[in-house]
Amino acid sequence: MSNNLSSYPRPLQFLNREVKEGPRLLKRLPDGVEEKPYTFFSIKPLTPIIGAEIEGLDLSKPLAKEVQEELNRAFLEWKVLFFRNQEITSEQHLAFAKLWGDLEVHPFYKPASQEQAKEIVQFSRNQKQGGSENVWHADVTFRESPAKASVLRLIEVPPVGGDTLWADMAAAYDNLPESIKKQIEHLKAIHDFTPSFAHLLQPDELKAFQREFPAVEHPIVRTHPETGRKTLFVNSSFTTHVVGLEHSEGEQLLQSLFRQAHVPEYQVRFRWEVNSIAFWDNRATQHYAVSDYYPHIRKAERAAIIGDRPF
Repeated sequence: MSNNLSSYPRPLQFLNREVKEGPRLLKRLPDGVEEKPYTFFSIKPLTPIIGAEIEGLDLSKPLAKEVQEELNRAFLEWKVLFFRNQEITSEQHLAFAKLWGDLEVHPFYKPASQEQAKEIVQFSRNQKQGGSENVWHADVTFRESPAKASVLRLIEVPPVGGDTLWADMAAAYDNLPESIKKQIEHLKAIHDFTPSFAHLLQPDELKAFQREFPAVEHPIVRTHPETGRKTLFVNSSFTTHVVGLEHSEGEQLLQSLFRQAHVPEYQVRFRWEVNSIAFWDNRATQHYAVSDYYPHIRKAERAAIIGDRPF
């Protein structure tokens, strides 16, 4: 028997794993788009392709039209923008979010008080309730028109921990093997709130919500409506199965696609401070809130902008 290890298949090839070692295709901008400087603020990239801190803007004040246009360009190019030291009110938070479109009211998160606007979702984690957003997901993909973007503001942070990560799902798509791209090109998957929110509801409430928000079909590969880039549009919180595939085959495919968000080269990780804000493109990213701070307090408020039907 030969002892020449080169005669054996490499382990990753042998196991037919879709995530392989080596350089990855990492594009920040769509093909044909040239990089331009920013003139109304400075930008501090946190990775080569996703995530940048914006410096020089005060979000408590209205943004001039030309500033908003340039900020929108940064938003599309970097997919998630971060702002530090923004001491703003909930009303100013909502005003900033409304610059990008109408705001949604989340069906399962109710206002924390009668005084709080219905468009604000508060995530208050403490000794009685730990964080439960520690799974890779995009927001409300169970809707026919999932959120376009979200604006999250940290009001209270733990002494350490509680970071949030975002994954660039255009990069995740770009690096799929061509055989997988061809396989999923025209496939659709079902998105349903039930796996994530049914435990919060009584049986009669669940039936009522299922009538109001029935499961929907979305393409597995979404085309971004503003950049034209293809993004991988399935997530483990809401995507339940692939249309037209036998369950075991569809589940194997979905698990493979879910894992694409786990690749560090596609990710940015943000360490929160009080009055930090994240503004992310829900059409192009997934996110994961690290739940490593229990029993400390972490308090945040989020507003989400209504999106369009994926295509």
